[in-house]
Amino acid sequence: MSVRVLLVDDDPLVIAGLRMLLAGDPRIDVVGEAGDGRELTPSVVRERPDVVLLDVRMPGMDGVTALRELRAAVREQPAVVMLTTFGAEPIVLDALRAGASGFLLKHTPPDQIIAAIHAAAAGESSVSPVVLRQLIDHVATEGRPAAEDPLEGLSDREREVALAVADGLGNAEISERLYLSVGSVKAHISSSLSKLGLDNRVQLAVAAHESRRRSGR
Repeated sequence: MSVRVLLVDDDPLVIAGLRMLLAGDPRIDVVGEAGDGRELTPSVVRERPDVVLLDVRMPGMDGVTALRELRAAVREQPAVVMLTTFGAEPIVLDALRAGASGFLLKHTPPDQIIAAIHAAAAGESSVSPVVLRQLIDHVATEGRPAAEDPLEGLSDREREVALAVADGLGNAEISERLYLSVGSVKAHISSSLSKLGLDNRVQLAVAAHESRRRSGR
């Protein structure tokens, strides 16, 4: 079954480039496009995509505001991968909090963009290393008490899985590393998200990175 993708970017050249790129993968079907954040929610309702590639900065309504609107209005949520030009944008952290499941720089190599779409469709996350580093740095400077462990409350196994997520591993890779079934990996991630009040794997990865930093490991 093809992954249904919606493209949202105000630059027609970016849209055209993404369409051309994704046309090379028979497992991906671009079902629609929009040039303004205000079009995101109605486009999702109409096209029912599995994954949305959403530009962070757009005139009219930016990507983060559009994502918040989508989360409030639509029951069945697609995975949303944010596209950004600069990994250092503070708005990327806002996108994380709004529930984005992935972050890619626009100059990310084509094969990595395709891989990120398939990862998002499978419920996993994909974050450009530069963007992830910025997210971690932002969280680390927010003034959280030093004694507080972001993974507090997780079981030992859940913590191991969270740290593997922070290393950028997919479910199958975590399964191999920790000698767990893929189903068990998914269950541990779901349980961890629930216990920590997080929305997605990217948030879990950032929390695990901070936990590792605080413990000095």
